[in-house]
Formats: sequence, C-alpha cells, structure tokens
Amino acid sequence: MTTNKPLDGSLSNKIALVAGATRGAGRAIAVQLGAAGATVYVTGRTTRERVSEVGRPTETIEETAELVTAAGGDGIAVPTDHLEADQVRALVERVDRDHGRLDILVNDIWGGNFLLDFDTKMWDVDLRRGLRMIDLGVRSHIITSSIALPLLVREPGGLVIEVTDGTAETNQGFRENFYYDLAKNGPIRMAFTLGEELKSVGCTAVAVTPGFLRSEEMLDIFGLTEENWRDGIGKQPPHWALSESPVYLGRGVAALAADPELSRWNGQSLDSGRLAREYGVTDADGSRPDVWGYMLAEQAGRTPAVEDYR
Repeated sequence: MTTNKPLDGSLSNKIALVAGATRGAGRAIAVQLGAAGATVYVTGRTTRERVSEVGRPTETIEETAELVTAAGGDGIAVPTDHLEADQVRALVERVDRDHGRLDILVNDIWGGNFLLDFDTKMWDVDLRRGLRMIDLGVRSHIITSSIALPLLVREPGGLVIEVTDGTAETNQGFRENFYYDLAKNGPIRMAFTLGEELKSVGCTAVAVTPGFLRSEEMLDIFGLTEENWRDGIGKQPPHWALSESPVYLGRGVAALAADPELSRWNGQSLDSGRLAREYGVTDADGSRPDVWGYMLAEQAGRTPAVEDYR
C-alpha cells in the first residue's frame, strides 16, 4: 500500500528539533514532521535579517517555520549557529523550558557545497576551506548532539537522525574530495556509535541520505525549476533522470519517526529509496526514485534501465 502519511498515526505529541532547516532536505524534513503534527524547532544561520556564508537570502528559517505551521504542525524558528556551543545550549534550554523533553533530533547541518574543489588533491586544497567543511559537516553535528542528547535521553523512545550524503554501503568508494569524503562519512559513523550508546536508554540513532537531490541550490545551478526539471534529462549529469525533490526524503523521515518499531534501524544508514520502499511513500510526483540502487548496479558491472529505478 502506498501512503504519504507517517505510519501508525501522527506525531502530534512529538517535539522535534531540525538543525539546519533553512532549505533543501532539512526544510522538507521539518515540514513533513509538521504535516504529521509535530512541534518543530527549526534552526539555521539565514534569517530575514541576516544571511549566512552560503549567500542565499531568499531561504530563511522563518519561512521554514511558517511552512511547518501551514502543513499542520507548530513551527518555531530559532536562529542558531551550530558551531557556537553557547547558541546551541540556549536553544536546547529553550526547548527544555517550553516542553521539558525532546523526542526527535535531526542533524542536517551543512552549507558547505560552495567550498567543494573537485579534481584536486588533498594537498592542493586550501587548508582553511577543507577544515571549514569538517567544521560544518562533522563538528557542528557533534556540538549539537553533545548538548541536546541529555534532554533527548530523558525519556525512552528518542530518535537521532544524522543527515548526510550516501550510506555505509554506497560510500565505500572515494567521494572525489578528501574533506568532503570525511564530512559525509562522519555522520554515518556517528549514527552507528551513538546507536550503540543510545540503545541502553531505549533510544535510536539512524543516518539518512537523499539520492540526487533537486535542492533549490542544485536547480539554480542547472538553470531549472521544480516544474521543468525534466528538461535537464540528457543535458545534465547522467543520473539527473533519477533525481528527487526534497519532499521524498522528508516523507521517508516522517514515516520513520512514526514507526513504533524504529529501533530495528538503530545504527544503520538508510537512503531515501529504501525508506520509500519500507514505508510506502513516494516523491511529490508519485514516483519512487532509487539513484543509489541504480549506481550500485552500475558498479556491479550491470547495465540497469533507468525506468526500473524510478
């Protein structure tokens, strides 16, 4: 059965924090948690008054919070730089004052795509740029979990989701840039190690990844929109035909969060295609793309048909 609603009812009694919800997957996850009825604190560095180093002023945490509320939840925007421990501490203290608990923590902090230098060796990459990627993709997640987990583990059933690029299976190869490789494999390992620690208190950690994500930034790079993205098939990278909107991962995460048996995923890394198959969700257009499955088939020496993976 296909469903685009979380399993086993709603998340109406859940308190969630989506760290890094300004745009892309983070925004979609926050909105879909809201659609399931959750109260969602959304954080990021770009607000209507201030723009982060990413330089995309039209995507703000206030807008994300409004979308969460419009979807049926309660969206609360809290400007936060997750590399600043004092700001994260103030955020978690606010959640504690407001609700006394935290049920879902989503670490989707990134914003480092503009730092990527492909076709370079590690020693040719400016050290400051490389370490900034590690800060954004790894250190920010560590700071946030360190400060938020004491609240999350106060009650059993808490869920930590590390959002990254790739899974333990798909990331066995080189990710084209030394620092990017570390930044995106780090959260996968975090989910595994946190899962080992959290299971003793009845909580769960999972890493999730989108496939070829049609984020706002990616669409802008290719000069496309969500309405005409198919015009890029055959003109953009070869896997563009299997790309997905941020809604796809958002629906999968919301379904995962509502799963009464979610502990079965503890420590694992799951891609959007697998979440879709497990929980019966689809992308906004009703399709079910699986770019990671397609790429694994290619790596195995097969010649997969695109239509079999959408």
